[in-house]
Amino acid sequence: MKNILIVEGNLKEENKNFSENGIQTHTESLKDSLSYFSNDLNFDVVNPSSDENIDQFAQNLEKYEGLIWGGSSLNIYNDTPEIRKQIDFMKLCQKKVKKILAICWGLQVAVTAAGGQVRKANGSHIGIANEIIINEVGLKHPLYKEKTNNFNTPAFNFDEVVTIPKNGICLASNKINKIQSLYFELNDTKVWGLQYHPEITYEKMISLIEFRKERLIKMRKVFENTDQVESHISFIKKEISNSNKDQRMMELKNWLNYS
Repeated sequence: MKNILIVEGNLKEENKNFSENGIQTHTESLKDSLSYFSNDLNFDVVNPSSDENIDQFAQNLEKYEGLIWGGSSLNIYNDTPEIRKQIDFMKLCQKKVKKILAICWGLQVAVTAAGGQVRKANGSHIGIANEIIINEVGLKHPLYKEKTNNFNTPAFNFDEVVTIPKNGICLASNKINKIQSLYFELNDTKVWGLQYHPEITYEKMISLIEFRKERLIKMRKVFENTDQVESHISFIKKEISNSNKDQRMMELKNWLNYS
């Protein structure tokens, strides 16, 4: 039995909103997707922003064979107390956990904690990222073993990594984010970072778009009106028929199998 620590990046209020709207939390999505590849996993879950027993986890990090840090609606450059708690916990994890899979927000926290930089991107991914190209280094990295190159994938982000940590290596890119995945080592910890979401289904991404519709139009100004939102959702629905579940989640499988 492998002990895996899942770090929840969203605040409790956001997860409550998810649940009230019939949407899985990111932790629930991670558990489902990881369990697809193995029934030999024991999950613990921690939320550094709000859990009062965070010290208990901090003292026992060595017992975990791996840590996965998932997505969030937060923006790391806002520098709130909740965000600072996550960065501090990540710094501790990067000293005590041997392998970390950092997804989207998790990637941005991992990079920031290790001295890199994240900023608002010039573009965004709303439910899907198109044409991610694995570079020559990435093609040789175990993250992308048996992964088809030039792939589409679920994604939802407005920010991007612009400076990777010392000794970090970019593994894949697309037209919107130069760094779609990366690898770096810190202390004895190996960090695999993804800007996209192999653990989330396109169906959930559509639910998130519908849930955030007003924000996407009025605040994020990604769409001008609801017609544009519906057109984008139709585009993602077409992608569902082209998507292969095992290929979509290959990075999770490779991380679980890597030692």
